[in-house]
Parts: sequence; C-alpha cells; structure tokens
Amino acid sequence: MAETKDKATVPQPTKDFDLEASMHKAEDFFYKNKNVITIAVLAVVVVVGGFFAYNRFVKQPNENKAQEMIFHAQNYFAVDSFKLALNGDGNNYGFLQVVNKYGSTKAGNLAKYSAGVCYIRLGEYQKGIDMLKSFSSTDLLLQPTAYGLIGDAYMELNKADEGIESYKKAGHYNDNELTAPVYLFRAGQALEKAGKAQEAVTIYKEIKEKFPTTNEGREMDKYLARLGDVKN
Repeated sequence: MAETKDKATVPQPTKDFDLEASMHKAEDFFYKNKNVITIAVLAVVVVVGGFFAYNRFVKQPNENKAQEMIFHAQNYFAVDSFKLALNGDGNNYGFLQVVNKYGSTKAGNLAKYSAGVCYIRLGEYQKGIDMLKSFSSTDLLLQPTAYGLIGDAYMELNKADEGIESYKKAGHYNDNELTAPVYLFRAGQALEKAGKAQEAVTIYKEIKEKFPTTNEGREMDKYLARLGDVKN
C-alpha cells in the first residue's frame, strides 16, 4: 500500500511549467526573428502615422482650399452662368480649375458633377459625359442623376443604345421615388423611339408595379394601352 501511496504523491508537471516553457519558445522565436519583427512593427507605425499626418497636413488643408475655390463657381452655377461657372471669371476659379487642382477632394468630386452639368447645358455633350463619368458618389439622389444626365447627353448625340443603358443604370441605382421612375420612364421612351416596343412595355410595367403613386406610375396604363398590341 505504501508503494502505491508513494507513486500517487509523485509531483506532476504543472500548468505553470508548461507556460514557462512556452514563454521560452516565444523568446527564442523573437530573438531569432527580431530583425523582421522590428521592421514589421516600424512599418505599421510609419503607415499609421503617415495616414494621420496625411489627413491632418495634406488632405484636410486641400479640402479647405477646394471649398474656397469652388464658392464663386457655385454662385455662377446657381444663376445659370455656365461658362463662368465652368471656366471662372478671370479673378475667381471655375469648376475646371477645382477639378484640375483638387479633383481628389470631396469638393473636387462635386466640381466634376457640376462641370459635367455645365458642359451638357452648353451643348458640349461628350465633354459632359466624360466629366460625369469621372464623378462618383454614394448619394442616393446625386449619383443616379449623374447617370441620367449621361443618358440625356448620349441621346443628344444620337447614341440611343448608350442612352438607354445609362437611363436604366440611373433608374435601377435605387428605388427612391424621386429619380428611379423618372429615368426608367426615359428609358422606356428611348426604347420606343429605337423601335424596341417589347422592352419598353417591360420597363413601363416595372414603373407601374414599383412606383404606382408617382406621376410616372399613374401614367403607365395609358402607355401600356397604347402598346397593347405588343404580346407579353
């Protein structure tokens, strides 16, 4: 019995012992790879520090300058003086100068949209298309409007297929009732003009189902009746 008791009381390895061994392994790993680890840590510090420095000393000052530059152009835009809004008046900058100098800022991005509108209103449709395509926004009204304006410009250039695709892109960007039915309706009209009545019917039905209370939605029965000879 004594022999059994002695065996039972023999000290066993503890968790502390295992942890200590593990720590020694970690230390060994560090000393073997300390140069790589040190470089990696410094790289993270540089990247993070550079990010904050860029935001504070470059990005935000550029944003402020762009907002100052765009002020007078916006005033001209508001009163439909599109040439002055686009090119400036000799003393104050226009949207193009803001785009060229600070196009990567929020104000510069908005200047791209406004410059695109100016070009279209001045009849320079391809320039308007190019400028609006360089604009990008997550705004649920502004971005589909940009797509819709691109569609308008393509239609003015007699490029119906491109115009229809742009209208569809605008109409399907999101289902808000302010822009979606308007641009889907334009897509339907453009499809009719292009001799694609069946596709127009599909669009008109979509407007009727999704946006029945809008002006466009209430008109769809009339358009569908007119195309009633088209088989579904």
